[in-house]
Order: sequence, then C-alpha cells, then structure tokens
Amino acid sequence: MFAYKKTHPSLYELLEALPEGLTGEILDGQLYTQPRPSGAHVVTATSLADELVSPFQKGRGGPGGWWIAAEPELHFIRDTEVDVPDLAGWRRSRLPRIPQDHRFAVVPDWVCEIFSPSTESKDREVKMPIYAYFGVAYAWLIDPRAHTLEAYTLEGGDWREIGRFAGGAQVSVAPFDAVTIALNDLWALTE
Repeated sequence: MFAYKKTHPSLYELLEALPEGLTGEILDGQLYTQPRPSGAHVVTATSLADELVSPFQKGRGGPGGWWIAAEPELHFIRDTEVDVPDLAGWRRSRLPRIPQDHRFAVVPDWVCEIFSPSTESKDREVKMPIYAYFGVAYAWLIDPRAHTLEAYTLEGGDWREIGRFAGGAQVSVAPFDAVTIALNDLWALTE
C-alpha cells in the first residue's frame, strides 16, 4: 500500500557517477569535486612518493613497515565521509593488508595534501579538521608553487605545527624523519 521509492541518489552514488577527469570527495556531508591536478602538483606528489616508498614501504635505506598510497579513497564513515588525500601512509601494524576494493577504512597514520589554487582553502579549512577528528596522527601540507612544506602532529585532538620548510631545504620530518628529503627534488620546473 505505502511503498517507499527512492527518488534521489545518495552522495556516494553521485560521487561514483562523476565523469572521467573529476575527483570527488564527501566532506562533512557535502560533495566536492575538482579536476585532475596540474603538472606541478603531479610531479610533487610523484616525487614525494618516490622519496618515501623505497625506505618506508620497501625497507630499502630505511626502516620499512609502512604502506604509502597515492590518492587513496579514505572511508572514515563508509560511503558517507569520503576523503581523497594526495598521499597517505599506514603503519603495517595497523593495516597489515591493503583492501581488495578501493575503500580504505583504516584511518591513516599520515596524510599529505598538495595545494592547487582551487584546493588550498578546502585542504586547510575543511579537510584538516576532518583528519584531526578521525585521529590521523600526522599531516603534511605542500605548496608546489611557493615551494613550502608544513608538517603537523595531532596532540589532544588539535594540530600542532612541527615544522615549516621552504625552497631547497634538506628536511627530516616526522613520521618519516629516518630519512632526509631534499625539497628541491619535489619542485617541478614549469614554463
């Protein structure tokens, strides 16, 4: 007699239906979309992943014991709070195996957001509080245009800055302070 008929797609159904070339996230109950990142952004993400995978994921020249992933789909709440950081890392003691599907349900130990002009305010003002709320222990914010890296640790539910670095500095930054990263290696030469 009274049958319920769903008339509107869920936010996650809308996210899954996005056209090729758009990345979507559900942040604090709102669907956000952005185009694929710029060349400088991609080079910075790839270069940083390269710096971290060998020593921390593979144990070559470093302690190992981590998974490092590019643009993982984090499900802090399954299909409801869905964040896609540029990079994320998990200690293998907390995430022994990578999920078979695209949903990462274990909160990462570290996230990295790489700014584009269209994402900086969202990354700072929307995503950082979400990461703190769900207990991500470390966050890095990188601006490939300004050539800066900001590093934060979570203390008592709030972010505390542990370092701000610029240009070509040689840095050892938690949680990856077992190695030194030359920031110049992260910056793309652009036209």
